[in-house]
Amino acid sequence: MKITLIGVGLIGGSMALKLKAKGLASYIYGVDQNQDHLKEAKSLGIIDEIATLENAVSNSELIIIAIPVDATRKILSNVLDLVDDRKTVMDAGSTKEGIVNSIEGHSHRDRFVAFHPMWGTENSGPKSAISDSFSGRAGVICDRESSAEDALETVQKVADALDMHLIYMKAADHDVHTAYISHISHITSYALANTVLEKEREEDTIFQLASSGFSSTVRLAKSHPEMWVPIFKQNKENVLDVLNEHISQLRKFKSALEKDNFEYLEELIRNANKIRGILGK
Repeated sequence: MKITLIGVGLIGGSMALKLKAKGLASYIYGVDQNQDHLKEAKSLGIIDEIATLENAVSNSELIIIAIPVDATRKILSNVLDLVDDRKTVMDAGSTKEGIVNSIEGHSHRDRFVAFHPMWGTENSGPKSAISDSFSGRAGVICDRESSAEDALETVQKVADALDMHLIYMKAADHDVHTAYISHISHITSYALANTVLEKEREEDTIFQLASSGFSSTVRLAKSHPEMWVPIFKQNKENVLDVLNEHISQLRKFKSALEKDNFEYLEELIRNANKIRGILGK
């Protein structure tokens, strides 16, 4: 099928490469505000043609929106204005409730499928795109009852081509869960990086002494604010709820150390170890 890719960076680029490799995409039009990214994506074979939004949508069967979530909310209604009952629109954003609410009542709401591929890295831009990024990962479809059956089938085919397994849930539930498993991880990483940068002024010392544990923990702190500030903004209430719990947990560790209560410290760590049984499944 012919596809419009709005946003030719890490997520969109990775999807495009895989869909081409699997033969699901016969031709991809690229739309992006960053002209350098568009030229780069074309040179890398991610897209076949740089196009305007109107021209791309009119010639495509599937429109994939892979841009920051605040930008998705702004453009989605305009994209739906351009489609007919033969076209499918999907996004790839990390928040969902605000996006689906922004098009409630739109005459072409049923052509949209809210989708979240559960993968990402701290890198950005077309050069960061990796064809097999999504293999074995979860793909979440939200509010499936609001989408037309053929539109759902199209997105299911996309997920299958990406080698993802599908999960269905309400947009509001999705945002709660991603606050816990993704969004708080980024805030923690940013905070730890700022802590180290504040207390350890010698950059060479950080570089020389950084262990694999530290590097993996602060890896997410390399993620760009252009993507993550909108995510925190769109999912503010859920993130605040999780952040309050996280701060409460940190206080427990602080209290245990202040009071030399090492038995309680061990209890906290052993309780945390239960995550092995969940992530090890």
